This record gives sequence, C-alpha cells and structure tokens, in this order.
Amino acid sequence: MKKIVFFILLSFYCCSEKPISNKQIPNSFYDKAWIFYDKKEDLEAFVYFEKAKYIFLKNKDSLGVGKCLTNMATILYNKGDNFGSIEVSLEALKFLNKHNKENFYFLLSNYNNLGLTNYNLKNYQNSLKYYEKGAQFAEDELSKNISLNNKANVFRELRQYDNALHIFNNILKSNNKKDVNYSRTLTNFAKTKYLQNPNYKPIPEYQEALKIRLKEKDNWGLNSSYAHLADYYITKNQDSALSYARKMYEISKVIKSPDDQIEALQKLITLESSENSKQHFKDYQKLNDSLLTARNKAKNQFALIRYETEKNKADFLKAKADSAQKENHIIVQYFGITLLLMLLIVGYLVYKKRQKRLQQEKIIEVKNTELKISKKIHDKVANKIYQILSFVENSKTVDRNALIFSLDNVYEITRDISYDKDFNENQNFVSQLSNMRSSYLSDSTKIFFVGNDEKIWTDVNFQIKTEVYLIIQELLTNMKKHSQASVVSIKFEKNENYIHMTYTDNGIGIKKLSPKNGIQNMENRIQTIHGNITFDTETNHLLKIKISFPIKN
Repeated sequence: MKKIVFFILLSFYCCSEKPISNKQIPNSFYDKAWIFYDKKEDLEAFVYFEKAKYIFLKNKDSLGVGKCLTNMATILYNKGDNFGSIEVSLEALKFLNKHNKENFYFLLSNYNNLGLTNYNLKNYQNSLKYYEKGAQFAEDELSKNISLNNKANVFRELRQYDNALHIFNNILKSNNKKDVNYSRTLTNFAKTKYLQNPNYKPIPEYQEALKIRLKEKDNWGLNSSYAHLADYYITKNQDSALSYARKMYEISKVIKSPDDQIEALQKLITLESSENSKQHFKDYQKLNDSLLTARNKAKNQFALIRYETEKNKADFLKAKADSAQKENHIIVQYFGITLLLMLLIVGYLVYKKRQKRLQQEKIIEVKNTELKISKKIHDKVANKIYQILSFVENSKTVDRNALIFSLDNVYEITRDISYDKDFNENQNFVSQLSNMRSSYLSDSTKIFFVGNDEKIWTDVNFQIKTEVYLIIQELLTNMKKHSQASVVSIKFEKNENYIHMTYTDNGIGIKKLSPKNGIQNMENRIQTIHGNITFDTETNHLLKIKISFPIKN
C-alpha cells in the first residue's frame, strides 16, 4: 500500500495532465509522444520522447530536453525500473535551469520522482534529500503540501514520528477544504499516530478520509483507504478486514494497478476460507509472475530503446566526425594544391623578374662596357694620337723612328684596349708627365709644370697615378683643341694627405661643360679617386681649374 500513495503523488505531478511550456520551435515527436502517453501506451510514448529529445538537442532547447527526460523517467518508474528512472531523472537535471521559473514545474516533478524511486529502494536519506530540494520549486500551496507530505512519509519510515506528525499537522491546518489532498494527509496522519502508539485508534480519521474519497470518486484514494482499514482490522476483526480487502481488490482492478491487486490478494489469502484462499493464491502467483515478467520485459525493452538510440547517436556522430574529417582532408588537399599553385606562380613571377633584372643588368653591363671602351678610346687612343699630331706639328724636323715608335705604341694600346697601360708602371712618373708635356709644346704655346717632383708622388699608388696622368692629358688635349692659350701652367702641391693641382691658362676659357669637350669625362675620373674639382673663369680673364684628391683611397 505504500506504493499506492506515492504513485498517486507522482501521477499528480507528471501524468494527470500534459505539461505546457512555451515552445519556440514546434516538435511533432513531442506532441505524438503525449498522444501515446495519454493512451497508456508507454513504450511508444517513450520512443517518441526519445526522438523529441534529440530534436530539442539539435535546436539547443534545453528545457525541451529536460521535459522529455522527466517524462521518460516517470514512465520508467511506472514500469518498476527504479534504477533506470533515477539515471534519466539525474540526466534531466542537467538541462533544467534552477533560475528560470519556466523550469520550476519540471524541477519539482524530477526531484519528486527521485524521492519516490529512492523511497522504493529504501534509500530513505536520499529520498528525504530530494524531497527537500524539490520543495523549493513549489510555486503554490498545494504543490508545497504534497512535497511536505512525501517528506513526512519518509520520516515515518525512519521512525521519526514526531517530525512526521508535525508536518502532517501543519498541512491539515493550512488545508481547510475537505478534498482529495486533505483526505490523503489525514490518512497518513492517522497511520503515523497508530504506528507511534499501537493503542491509538485511527478509525475515525480513516472513515472521514473514506467518505471524502467516495464523494470525490477518488479511486486511487479509495484503494488507499481500503488497504489501511484492512490492515488495521486484520488482527482485530477479520470479517471487517476481509470486507475491506475484497473492496481493495475490486478497486485495484478498476485502476489497473497490478501491485495493489497483488497486495489485496495477499490479504485475501490470509483472510478467506481455504477453498477461496487456494484460488486467490493461484491468482496471486499468476499475477505476480505476469507482473515480474512484464516488468523485466519492459526494463529490457526500455534499456534496448535507450541503447539503440545512444548507439544510433554515436554512429551518427562518428559518421559526422568521419565526414568532417574527410571534408577537412579534402580542404587540406585543396589548400595544399592552391598553396602549391600560388608558390609556382610566385616562383614563376620571381623567376621572370629575376630574368628581367639579369637582362637589364646585362644591358647595363654592356652599356657600361661600351662606355668604358669609348672612354678608353678617347683617353688612350684619341688623346695619344692628338698628342702625336701635336708633336709632329710642333717639330721642325720629324724623327722617323720616333714617329714609328709612337704609332706602334698607339697600335699596342688598341690591340688590348682593356689594359690600363698608358704609361709604364716601372718608369719614373715625373718623367712620364714631363714627356707628355713636351708633346704639347709649340712655338705659340708654352707649358710649365711647377712642383712636379718625386716627393709629390712618393706615396701615391699606381691607380691614382693612372687617373692623374689621364686627367692632365685631358686638360692639355682640351687646351690644344679649344682654348687658344699661349701660356699654360700646372702647379702641384702636397698638403698633409692631399695633393692639390692648379691648372691655369690664358685662353678663351670654357663656355659650357659638355661630354664632347672631355671635361665631363675628366670629372668622372676625379670622382673615381674621391677628389673634387672647381672652375674659375672670372679671375684676371684666366681659366683656373683646381683639383684636389687624397693620396690614399
């Protein structure tokens, strides 16, 4: 009979009506589950609650998931699978928000279910804990009283009668309406008083509760009343006990409660005559075996449904993961191919750019080579030839051998224009400058070198001497071609680490710097030896060119 009371309480929370919640996304599986649930087709209802749960999960509706699990836990409890019911209820709590009032109804139902299942397993302390947790989510007096009633029943099982009676008294005082809930509490109060004091007579309360239940047509409550009355009279008045046991058996068949039918048959076996007792015992065995078989089958069915569902989910997730892995692999392949193509394109562009740069460098190199050759031809060949012409022009008698020697020298220069051998490195530099000066002398042009001695050129290297030689040659050649000067002077001075040359003539001066007159070429050579040059054509109507360069570069 203990199970009857708690089953009624559970039914009040989870099965008497279809919970309504604001569902943002329709879920046809959830609605279909309730159709089967209302028809008492628990297996089909369980399947569709399971399907609905995954729809809610997919839509990230945690309350929807919690509702499905709460109802599934109730179905498992109804089928006698306490452990399975506890497992599903605990899972439901993960999806229910304790800070959202919309979730309170289902939190209360869930904790109530956990209290019932633990009570059935005689885990009274756990049962008490869950009832206390559930009470905080009771939003009205009725819900609160039901939670308190359940809690008081646990105290009764723990033989803490004072605590239980205190709670029952408070519920009775707060409930002035003589209704089904009042009759339930009154029955529990009377039973507790009787257990606490065997001399106490609970019949007045039992009868009062019975009248209320008859009036309200509360079949579950009537089943409870008949059971309590039969238990009380079984040692005091067996006829009364038998009468109530028979009524309990009939009403238990009406409410289709096999547990209560078995309990009623147990009473009848004890109270009936031997002949009737044998028949009741046969009915008891048949019903008990059938109930055990049905529950074991149901447990297996529900366990199989959950297993298959979880397996399908795992297979789906694995397939999804494999698909994602394949997609990632394909993406990686595409990325690799794209990266390779980009690298090839970049490499090709870099190669083309490099080829273009190398081509440009070759063009520049060719131009520089041409410029260098042109420069050398100008400096080494043209100036040399002009020097020979000037010598021949200014000589009254021409020494044939000397002329042949000079022309042969020009020939040797042109044979290998790349060599910088305008003068002999081993020959005295002062003498070579003097010889060059002599070739430009004439009756109309006097040329003077001032300060051209060995001390000036002692620390000067061959490269600088070469450039200085060509610079002076350029100055004298330009003078001879363009200046119309009669007096030319080149003064050499050494000041610490620098040599200063001052060129002066009394000619017409330089009107314009131009590559054609060789001045620009001369400036380039001065830059090569890190020197500098300045022009002065204003002082005393003389052309002055000052050149300075460091002794060591």
